[in-house]
Amino acid sequence: MCGIHGAVTFGEPLDLRRLAAARDRLAHRGPDDAGLWQSPDGRVVLTHRRLSVIDLSAGGHQPMLDADGRLAIVFNGEIYNFEALRTELAALGHAFRTRSDTEVLLAAWRAWGIDCVQRLNGMFAFAIHDGGDAGSPPRLHLVRDRVGKKPLYYRSDQAGLSFASELKALPGPHALDLRALNHYLALGYVPGAHCIAQGVRKLPPGHHATLDLRSGRLVVERYWTLPAHRPIAGMTVQDAADHAQALLEDSVRLRLVSDVPTGVLLSGGLDSSLIAALAARSGNGRIRTFTFGQPGSALDEAGRAAQVARHFDTEHHELTVDAPSLGLLERLQPLIDEPLADSSLIPSWLVCGLARTEVTVALGGDGGDELFGGYGDYAQALRDHRRIGRVPRPVLRALAGLAAALPAGVRGRNRLAALRGGAGEAIVWGSPYFDAALRRRILAPDALASLRASAPDAGGLLEPEAGLLALSDTGSGMIDAMTRTHFGSILPDDFLVKVDRASMAHALELRSPMLDYRLVEFAFRDVPEALKAGPAGTRLVQHELARRLLPAGADFSHKQGFSIPLDDWMRADGERLFERWSPKLPAPVERRELRALLDGLHAGRANGARLYALLVLAIASDNLARDFAPLA
Repeated sequence: MCGIHGAVTFGEPLDLRRLAAARDRLAHRGPDDAGLWQSPDGRVVLTHRRLSVIDLSAGGHQPMLDADGRLAIVFNGEIYNFEALRTELAALGHAFRTRSDTEVLLAAWRAWGIDCVQRLNGMFAFAIHDGGDAGSPPRLHLVRDRVGKKPLYYRSDQAGLSFASELKALPGPHALDLRALNHYLALGYVPGAHCIAQGVRKLPPGHHATLDLRSGRLVVERYWTLPAHRPIAGMTVQDAADHAQALLEDSVRLRLVSDVPTGVLLSGGLDSSLIAALAARSGNGRIRTFTFGQPGSALDEAGRAAQVARHFDTEHHELTVDAPSLGLLERLQPLIDEPLADSSLIPSWLVCGLARTEVTVALGGDGGDELFGGYGDYAQALRDHRRIGRVPRPVLRALAGLAAALPAGVRGRNRLAALRGGAGEAIVWGSPYFDAALRRRILAPDALASLRASAPDAGGLLEPEAGLLALSDTGSGMIDAMTRTHFGSILPDDFLVKVDRASMAHALELRSPMLDYRLVEFAFRDVPEALKAGPAGTRLVQHELARRLLPAGADFSHKQGFSIPLDDWMRADGERLFERWSPKLPAPVERRELRALLDGLHAGRANGARLYALLVLAIASDNLARDFAPLA
């Protein structure tokens, strides 16, 4: 796991000292080594910060060139099947000088070009400079993994292109992008190719970009998408669990390959417990596990994590936080370049720091709920459909409109507002942050007018909801639509961003066995909806795996993960933090609404998530308006 960065110029020479300084803003991602390479014509520079995980020798140094110097690569991530690929490539005549997966990736590109990504099992964001030949122009290729586990930001204009693993490595200050702000307020994250910094884009998951270095033309294309849902007729939960278990066992085996110590982040939830179980059974010796505890909180799952750890005799480590304090958020300021309203970043950052004292690589449970119907939203949607499925849409819209007029945080407001499009669209309209009605209150009139004018085809103010509906439309049924919506939105743009930031802040490589593309494709293509959520219950495949692999009697009926009781924490620290940070909020945010949200919180309304989102936005806006400080 590493930090990558680079630049292309079509005019002025590149400043190598400035580029090296930008690279070193990613030193937290790769503390073990630093590298810089410039193309012979001086137009391209690739830089790298290395976290040594596979082949700890100097042979894994990056940027790495192939034997004749035509290809140069900087790579962030891991190719889990690199040993099998090495064998295949050696049979084709490729000679290897190192044991690193980077050299295997470079040889795979030499052999198969962009088609090599279809053979990769891993998490990755990489850039390859191809010097070209008489028949093909020099090019720069940018590639991101199928699911979006590793980030890649870029800026492209007439002067050139720059890219980086984190926004802080792209030169600032940055102006704020209003459309991205609208997305953030609606969703709590900035999705897809959008970026909070004006003029910067993110390469979406499953995409690659090619820059022709002669013409300057940049082309972005998709290379992978979820398979269509074609469920296997007659598949039982035992059948599905058999296949899922075999794939997951192999996925865990591959992700335990490392030249440094490994462990498991064990939240006490079902998916991380399954990963711990399979890691303990892998034959790799005694497993280290790490968790986060909040004594007295309803969200505390440390006891269940300890139960699983005892059952599998892991070397268990627990970090306990007794008193609520959002002051921890201010310690995370250097992490907050693009805002993320997911407050579980705080406990995730804490537990990753604990894990890094013992290991360099950890496995986590991300992805299982999207694959196998693990969220409560799915069961709730089925219940709602049975109750209100025949209620005319105009009636639901009218009720939702009445609810939306209520103050933020009033009990039941979000629940009714979410049903405006029927039960299947509740995850689109039921935002815990700022739905369309609340955005009309908190955004200044000129910002609202600009949104209507700048993105009419995308839905204007409703662009975030339109994006979710487009994902939902790819599903073949209600549950398939909901899981695809989550998989294509909150998973890559919130959950995976969170774990990347939390882990890489400590130079901890975090791997996600549930997101092995083979398991992803099986779950979305082959598994019937009724085995994910239906009359027989939810999470049927996960619960069958738990019956086989986890201690009898353990209760996995509640899903919390590494979470905090946000309303309580906000009541304890909210006034102090807002006094400090609210002046940093961007101009389009109406200050008068802040007081109403705070007053509502103290009156018992559920406004903690909204206020936390604004705090994070204020910190991010402050970072954008100046240049980022290096991560201490």
